[in-house]
This record gives sequence, C-alpha cells and structure tokens, in this order.
Amino acid sequence: MNQFKVWVEAMRLRTLPVSVAGVIFAWGLTLYQGDGLKWVPALLCLAFAILAQVASNFANEYYDFRDGLDRVGRDGPRRGVTEGDITPRAMLTATFATLGLACLTGLSLLLYGPWWLIVAGVLIAIGALAYSAGPYPLSRHGWGEVAVILFFGVVPVWLTCVVQGSDAMYYAWAPGIAVGLMGANVLIVNNYRDADDDRAVGKRTIAVRFGRQISSGLYLLSGWVAMGLMFPLWLVSIAWWWLIVPVLYLCLHTSLWVGLCVRSGTALNPLLGKTAMAMLVYCVAFTLICAFG
Repeated sequence: MNQFKVWVEAMRLRTLPVSVAGVIFAWGLTLYQGDGLKWVPALLCLAFAILAQVASNFANEYYDFRDGLDRVGRDGPRRGVTEGDITPRAMLTATFATLGLACLTGLSLLLYGPWWLIVAGVLIAIGALAYSAGPYPLSRHGWGEVAVILFFGVVPVWLTCVVQGSDAMYYAWAPGIAVGLMGANVLIVNNYRDADDDRAVGKRTIAVRFGRQISSGLYLLSGWVAMGLMFPLWLVSIAWWWLIVPVLYLCLHTSLWVGLCVRSGTALNPLLGKTAMAMLVYCVAFTLICAFG
C-alpha cells in the first residue's frame, strides 16, 4: 500500500472533525457574547486540537499493537502497524513528533492567554498518551468516553474562549460538556463495533462491560442530552426559527442511532464519519448563525 495513504489512514481523518468541532463551537460562543474573534489565536487553537488528536491516534495504534490488542483484518479501519505497513518504531517516533508540534503550538498561545495555559497543555499532552498508554490506559477500562467528553469537549471549548479573552468562558462548561457528548458518540460507535474483539483481548470498554444494547442507548441519550444542555443558547437572543438547527441534528442523530442498532461489523464504519460530521456541521452552523444572524 502507498505509504502516504497508510499514514493518512493512521491519522483517522474521519474522526478529526471531533477535535475541530469544539474549537469552532467556541468561536461561536465568543461571537454569541458579542466579542470580536481574534483570528491568529483562533487558528492556533484549531491547529493545536488537530495535532493533539492525531498524536493520540498514533499513540493508540502503537500501544494497542505493542500490547497485542489488534489483529490483522479487523473490522475497523486498517491499522498500519498491525498490518505491517508501518514499523512500530516509525509510529512511536511519529507519535512524539506530532505531540511535540502540538506542544510548540500550545506554547505560542501564551502570547494570548494566562501563564497557567502551560499547565493545561501538559495535562492535555498526558491525556493524549494516557488514553492508550501508562499503567491504567483509559481506553481499556471503560473511561474512553469520559476522556473524550473532557478533552474534546470541555477543554477545547473553554480554553479557546479563555484565549479569546471572551466572557463566554464563564458559562462555557455546559456547552463544552454538550460538545463532548457528541464527540463521545464517535467512540461509542467504534467500541460497539469492536466489542467482540475487545472482549477477547481483555479491553473493558462500555460496550464490553454493559453490552451493545446499553452502549447504543448511551449513543442515543448523549445526542439528546447535548441538545438539552445547549437549548438555553438557542432560546436566548436567537430568532426562534434557528431552532431548526438542533432539530435537524436530532433527526439525523436519531437516524444514525437506528443504523447503529441494525448494523454490525464493517457496515458500522461509515457511521463513525457520519457521527463526527453531524457534530461538526452542527457546531459550524451554530458559529455561522452567531456571526451573521
């Protein structure tokens, strides 16, 4: 297989909208507050979020291979290291190189925010690795979804508002959790698909611990709770007809849930990208309405 394609697949592009969405949503919150958007730190936050997720994806591939948790011909997207397309050493190097770039990007944000962003950056870097590595890998003990809610929802939404100097930082917690819940649904699809393989190698994801029925129910609930947490934003000072955006999201989300319940194996792979894109489109629509509505 072409090496460029192998590395692109290792980045898991279909899931990258998860990291992008939280930052873009924070742009919307800043505009919602009536503050002007500072484009340089806004784009730096976006770059940091993408690099951190790619580093986490690389780490996940390397450490799952190292610990014998992947198999050749798995139902999910092709794993380059497991399939022999990428050497373990190359993947480990890419993991820390990408994480290093993320850290450098994060350091540049000190020009626009408080000193304690260094602490936040260190915690994010640790989180990117702790998902798959360390003495207690979060992804193997049923804490992956919680990590996504925190590091792809609360953290990017709140920190982007902080860097923007927006008063939205004071009420960004609930919207951040909502964004995180939408992002966690991508992981729920992934773990729902891989439940049998994960059980066989000792990974105790939510789908393994509680079964696919509970896991699919959490998928449906997460989307609806997310919209409930965001409802006040749509209700206050935004024209009522803009509620069509969350309504359309819920319709799409529910239809994806139906697909989740009736599919299995590789047929679930398209739902990963669709779940991530639904999240991204919703966040972009919110931001555009705040900018031009």
